[in-house]
Amino acid sequence: MTRKERVKKAVQHIQTDIVPYSISLTIPAYEKMKIYYNDPYFLEKIGNHIVHISRKEPEQDPDLTKKGFYIDDFGVVWNRTVDKDIGIPYNYPVNEKNVETYPFPDPFAEEYYKHIPSSLQKYSDCFIQASIGFSFFERSWTLVGMEKVLISFVENPSFIETLFDRLTDWLIAVVRKFGEYPEIDAIRFGDDWGQQNGLIMGTPYWRKYIKPRLAKIYSEVKKYGKYVSIHSCGDIQEILPDLIEIGLDIFNPFQPEVMDVHKMKERYGDRLTFFGGISLQKTLSFGTPEDVRKEVLDRIERIGKGGGYIAAPCHDITGDVPEENIDILIKTLQSQ
Repeated sequence: MTRKERVKKAVQHIQTDIVPYSISLTIPAYEKMKIYYNDPYFLEKIGNHIVHISRKEPEQDPDLTKKGFYIDDFGVVWNRTVDKDIGIPYNYPVNEKNVETYPFPDPFAEEYYKHIPSSLQKYSDCFIQASIGFSFFERSWTLVGMEKVLISFVENPSFIETLFDRLTDWLIAVVRKFGEYPEIDAIRFGDDWGQQNGLIMGTPYWRKYIKPRLAKIYSEVKKYGKYVSIHSCGDIQEILPDLIEIGLDIFNPFQPEVMDVHKMKERYGDRLTFFGGISLQKTLSFGTPEDVRKEVLDRIERIGKGGGYIAAPCHDITGDVPEENIDILIKTLQSQ
């Protein structure tokens, strides 16, 4: 059974020989483990089942990069002087005056996709997710600012609906482009809606502004016979039935700090595949290697039973996690 086949079986809620897994690290964690293993290519050797591919990032100004800044293809400048993986927006280019005309990147431009065929060939035995980070709600606040998005839900609905409709059309176009590649198994949308307790914008506003547009986007994914996958941090358990209703297949990061992972499996495990579930905020960061080993085995045995689970930390592993904990995480997953 290839890694691709194993993940597909898991998503179909069929028990597999081992529980599929995927581990990702932030830049500081990677640099630390590269030294620990004395191997810059260790990630290629740990047996990850899932590979993410995405549209090619735009060419950067070397001088700007040296200063710790990055410009994405929507024209948002990111300050990465502290957070080197993502950063924080340095500008908000969209407002009421230009919301209908502000130029979005061409969703079909070949320059964004020309690297994909070689990646598909290299990782042909893996489950491939085409990843669209900062896809919808996240993309909106990178363009106009978080406060303005939330205030507009209440005070300026026409503004936020115009922006959301444009983003919906853009995302559907990107889905269609990714749909041209039969080797891609799922489309992954990165869109954090949650905080430690509940949704950032509250459930009523999520259902009013976001859910109907996601339904259109997810429907487009299904037309190409691909799975819908999301990454949405925080406590979003109250909308899991809504997401299942509109076609969600894979939910990540499945944080045990904000939801009871065993109850979630009991309630939704026959309709949803959980991807994550290993504590980063607590066990990996502050536990012992034995604590990590026990938690990984618990997730494999209890959440992985009957399929519907991809084992992983509940986020990219951060630089404060001890090397020994990362090592035992990898070894426990490999030794199934």
